[in-house]
Amino acid sequence: MVSVVFVVVALYTERQLSKGSFTELVGFLVHGLNMAIMLTLPAAVVLSVPCVTPVGGVFVLGTYTILFLKLYSYKDVNMWCRELSTMKVKKLSRSLSCPSTQHLNVGDPKVCYPGNLSIRDMCYFVFAPTLCYELNFPRSPRIRMSFLLRRLFEMLFFIQLLVALTQQWMIPIIQSSMKPLEDMDLSRMTERLLRLAVPNHLLWLMFFYSFFHSSMNFTAELLRFGDRQFYKDWWNSETVTYFWQNWNIPVHKWCLRHFYKPLLRRGFSKILSQSAVFFLSAFFHEYLVSVPLRMFRLWAFMGMMAQLPLAWFVSRFLHGTYGNAAVWISIIIGQPFAILMYVHDYYVLHYRQEAD
Repeated sequence: MVSVVFVVVALYTERQLSKGSFTELVGFLVHGLNMAIMLTLPAAVVLSVPCVTPVGGVFVLGTYTILFLKLYSYKDVNMWCRELSTMKVKKLSRSLSCPSTQHLNVGDPKVCYPGNLSIRDMCYFVFAPTLCYELNFPRSPRIRMSFLLRRLFEMLFFIQLLVALTQQWMIPIIQSSMKPLEDMDLSRMTERLLRLAVPNHLLWLMFFYSFFHSSMNFTAELLRFGDRQFYKDWWNSETVTYFWQNWNIPVHKWCLRHFYKPLLRRGFSKILSQSAVFFLSAFFHEYLVSVPLRMFRLWAFMGMMAQLPLAWFVSRFLHGTYGNAAVWISIIIGQPFAILMYVHDYYVLHYRQEAD
């Protein structure tokens, strides 16, 4: 319910800005404070309330992170519309103002700024499977019940399968890996890492399919959301950069539109802008892992930042099949290594101290 407050504040601020009641500086400060509280308040609750489990913490913080990215996009797009209105530009870009009717369903009237600043429009955007706001989203003509039911079945099936395989396959391997990690037995640690790589990778692929294909298509179909490009052929990646650009299209589009290109327009170089994008991603990865676990080890942060030299190395020295193999190896080995590090530290912090 607290999330509703942040949404209402964002909508109210944009309405006041459209009427001229708020200056741009006041609007910027209100939005900044609203989004800062949006990230810090849930984190403070997760850290201070003992009954919140790590899984529950990841879910809560993930939800507020998505909302943060959505409201940031909402703020930016409406600001661009005000700037274009001030400049009295007659032809506005499709993503910012009134699109041609050929891009919309005939039964859906187009919306122009500031007519988009409504509760209905905001609610649709909050639940839509996208992070980038538009005044007029592409819409499908109708809800296909057979498609909807198939995606629902897949969601329910994969949830049960993921839980079962985690409990019956991954957890026993992780538990048996604690002693080799404590003893720093390199050979046994390597053996446990390779054993963990297989179920971890299988579960990761299942999660990817269930989330990016099943659940997001289910939501899109329910809302008649027309843009269904949630991922591309990341499995054919011959460079690390191509992988990060194509495995999570909603996040990639947000980073490109609201972070990378604005940095380029401010005169930053491509390399510095790309590094800033990875830094932002590293921050949110660490935020979503360390806060729910209530321990800060920076494994997720360092893992994301390590993608920069890895991306340079693969693009410079490996091409074609070799590059694709390098990407797959980094996915298969890197994730279980990070899992073992976090589980080991969590075990030492919470269970070994209790035993002692």
